Amino acid sequence: MGLPRLSRSEGEECLVSPIGKAYAYAVSAVLLWSTAASAFKLTLRCLTPLELQAGAVVVAVLFLAVRAAAAGQLRELLPATPRDVARSALLGFLNPFAYYLVLLAAYDRLPAQEALVLNYIWPIVLAVLAVPLLGHPLGRRSVAALVVSFGGVVVIGTRGDLATLRFSDPVGVALAAGSSLIWALYWILSVRDSRDDGTKLLQGFVFGLIYLLISVAATGTPRVVSLRGAIGAVYVGLFEMGVTFSLWLTALRLVDRTARISNLVFLSPFISLLLVHTVLGEPIALSTIGGFTLVVFGIALQVAPPRRSSV
Repeated sequence: MGLPRLSRSEGEECLVSPIGKAYAYAVSAVLLWSTAASAFKLTLRCLTPLELQAGAVVVAVLFLAVRAAAAGQLRELLPATPRDVARSALLGFLNPFAYYLVLLAAYDRLPAQEALVLNYIWPIVLAVLAVPLLGHPLGRRSVAALVVSFGGVVVIGTRGDLATLRFSDPVGVALAAGSSLIWALYWILSVRDSRDDGTKLLQGFVFGLIYLLISVAATGTPRVVSLRGAIGAVYVGLFEMGVTFSLWLTALRLVDRTARISNLVFLSPFISLLLVHTVLGEPIALSTIGGFTLVVFGIALQVAPPRRSSV
């Protein structure tokens, strides 16, 4: 008896393992995230940070709601308990409200290359926050990683002027570095929340949209934006937020250990810098390269597995 024949779709499905699919989703997410810095900077030429954020979050909420409806999960939009409401309200305040509010303000003040690198110190900030929030010890390696990455922040923030330590834009540097603090806090609280990731994301974005609408109403009458600004907001809402978060969550669900794909995130700043130079025409400064090297080395110190002692 011969082997049963497979239809073309069945055969193709067998050829692609869950790990292969996970990497495909993860790489797609990383590539899309890599375009964010350039998209932010281009769109901020037409919109204020709050306008860009509000438009993008509206698009992201619509996408996530349509995705949930297609999966028959729209009922999950309503939190089940008052505790779920409180958790979603807090997560939504951190991301997308506070995180993107601070991050886009940083991009509005700094060159894109500086803002994106300073934002990527979040793994180091995460290790520090894990001490009081998760009870993790802060070992010597983490302290060394913190010092090295902070040195990278100083190099970028001063644009290499280490003699005077005069920051080129102290507010912009503080905003970009502060965004990493908000993201790390959001990540820790989200991990401690055992609800479905897609549900948490959608509920949090709905609350974030509510905060944004209140902010827009409080800061003045909304104005008519240009077509270029609207296209930019739609792009950010889809490919920095909605579609990309969905791709990443799908990738995480397909693997048994998140470490298999999580380190792919660190490819994003390298690709982002290339796009910033190519799309925006920003010459990449030596101080950015030097500072980025220190930041990456600090992250590598933090995430590298401990060395086994020889027997």
